[in-house]
Amino acid sequence: MEKLIVDMDDVITENGFIRMINEFLCANYKPEDAKSYYINDLIPKDRLDEWVNWYSTKNVYDYVNMIEGAKETLEKLNEKYDLYIATAYVFRDAPKVSGKTLNDKYNYLMENLPFIDPHKFIFISNKDLLEADIRIDDSPKKLTGKAKLKLLFTAYHNKNISDEELSKNNFIRVDSWKDVEKILL
Repeated sequence: MEKLIVDMDDVITENGFIRMINEFLCANYKPEDAKSYYINDLIPKDRLDEWVNWYSTKNVYDYVNMIEGAKETLEKLNEKYDLYIATAYVFRDAPKVSGKTLNDKYNYLMENLPFIDPHKFIFISNKDLLEADIRIDDSPKKLTGKAKLKLLFTAYHNKNISDEELSKNNFIRVDSWKDVEKILL
């Protein structure tokens, strides 16, 4: 079986951080309003400590929705591939709360993707360390490791990547789990 590594945030789940930020700020941001990969850059610098304290009392996975088709497609992929979920968990603005984030991620995966062996959950920031035949991620920086097929899952922060750049990096853009199915199933 070929080894397939799939990212979690903005590939399987989406919109958790933006919903939290909107609740915290009493705002109405959309993911497209973020100017960087880190959507929490929308938080004013003078409120960052307050945000971190508030965030640490919440579970971001209570705010997410699973991307349409993710669960059904992952279940099919799990039968055809040696499937792993690889996800970062260290919270950039407050590494001290990362243990809670790790626990919340694990519990979400256990509850929502029960067909994947929890021994195949990988919690890691540097995905370059992982080798796989196929990788799916929303971050071009996290698709730089070894893989013969690299699928860039479209997200708010990578829509502006040109076809030239995709081709240069040997990435194939996928806009949905239906696209993933067409390529891998």
